[in-house]
Amino acid sequence: MLIGGLAPNPASAHPFGAPQQIKVAGEGDHNVRVRWLVGGTDDLTQLGIALGVLPQDRVLLDGAVIYEPADAVALAEAPTFAKYLTERITVKQEGRACKGEVTVADDLAAGGAEVLFTCPEPVSTVTVTSRMLTDLHEAYRTLARGPRGQKAVYDAAHESADWTISDGSSSRPAATRTVAATSSSSSALQLSVVGGVLLALVAAGAFWHHRRGRKA
Repeated sequence: MLIGGLAPNPASAHPFGAPQQIKVAGEGDHNVRVRWLVGGTDDLTQLGIALGVLPQDRVLLDGAVIYEPADAVALAEAPTFAKYLTERITVKQEGRACKGEVTVADDLAAGGAEVLFTCPEPVSTVTVTSRMLTDLHEAYRTLARGPRGQKAVYDAAHESADWTISDGSSSRPAATRTVAATSSSSSALQLSVVGGVLLALVAAGAFWHHRRGRKA
């Protein structure tokens, strides 16, 4: 159900363009940050109309809308937009809801919005639900990424996914890569030194062999 009770015309939504994006990240022991970026700017206009932030006459006769920068400003400042975010994006820790607080970028179209969730216990694995814009049209989808290369795709049929925020070894991969890189560089240096010595010995042997041949 849409906030404000306005039902948008499904034909006026644009779910087949660039997909939305969210990024899931841990912050501290108890927090999970979810950042949302809209796919197309006209989707902000559609959402603004649906939430009652923008007037219905912004929809043209053919069902299309034309995005204006003022649409993003109006939407970002609307309390209904913050409420919409915390209703459509949720985080749960072992079935318990984490409390969300919304921050909207100065430029909503480019910077998106974030919801910082505070969970009851130190965060390890959480379930993140995203239903952004699927109330406008069920074909909307969201590409999501998280720590250590985790990825997911959200749509009307797949609204939730589990994310590993911390497994107690988050610093190990970086350390391992550093050690491996150092070891590799050291080995390469040693091989180059050994190779140089061998070439020098071969060259010296050839030189003395040549001189001995000339004396003979």
